[in-house]
Amino acid sequence: MVEKLEQNLSGVPETLLVPLWARAVEMKHSNPIVKDDKALEIMEQINYDFGKLDEDDKNWPTQVSVVVRTGLLDKAVKVFMDKNPDGFILNIGCGLDTRFYRLDNGSIQWYDLDLPESLQIRKQFFEETDRYKMIPKSVFDYSWINEINVNKPVLIIIEGTLMYFTEREVEELMNKLVISFKSAEMLIEITTPHMVKQSKEEDIINKQYQINATLKWGVRNGKELEKFNNHIKFIEEWHYFDFHRDRWKVIRWLSIIPPFKKRYGNRIVHLKFI
Repeated sequence: MVEKLEQNLSGVPETLLVPLWARAVEMKHSNPIVKDDKALEIMEQINYDFGKLDEDDKNWPTQVSVVVRTGLLDKAVKVFMDKNPDGFILNIGCGLDTRFYRLDNGSIQWYDLDLPESLQIRKQFFEETDRYKMIPKSVFDYSWINEINVNKPVLIIIEGTLMYFTEREVEELMNKLVISFKSAEMLIEITTPHMVKQSKEEDIINKQYQINATLKWGVRNGKELEKFNNHIKFIEEWHYFDFHRDRWKVIRWLSIIPPFKKRYGNRIVHLKFI
């Protein structure tokens, strides 16, 4: 038997194992939304009780959300890469994301940023090259910006991350990014204020995934992100419930009701720094 990789993640860093699981089990679907063989390979080599995520099929909405999110981001990243084949992509809070591995066009410059304990695991499965680098730092340790020299079009990706921080922290980060990466585009995942409230009051993440983490920040729509800085321009957003509706079961019908859709489900927001 091959010895599995030990991990000591807890709290918010541990949540990176949930999207890994979601993309990996999607490979068992007859018509997968996203094909991610690397995620399945990684999951099978990490010593973690992924079975608790499958228990009683309670987390199927999370699993669908993750693969829908992955598909939406993949498509948007490809659009950017088609326009800027030798551009620059910064993936903040990368976790065990496999996007560079799956989408690399042979010329894009890519940086993955995350906490040291997260990248310690990541480095067991990915190797740095002249075009792919990993930065083991907190996004709020802004010294990481000095490690990046950008003179090309920039796309910033932040998924599954900012909802775990306060609005003040998110605003500080957004302002820093606007100053540091002028004219950049951004793809950011947002959740709703209701989901944040429910997370705090009902300890949802602990109950669902047995992970000690709490959502702290949500907005009603992507347009609200413009309030952080007048150099942030909202372009468009994509609500998860609007895609692959055949996979949403009863949510497919509930999402037709406007109040339900506003309270539940995440979005990917496309921004531009002007």
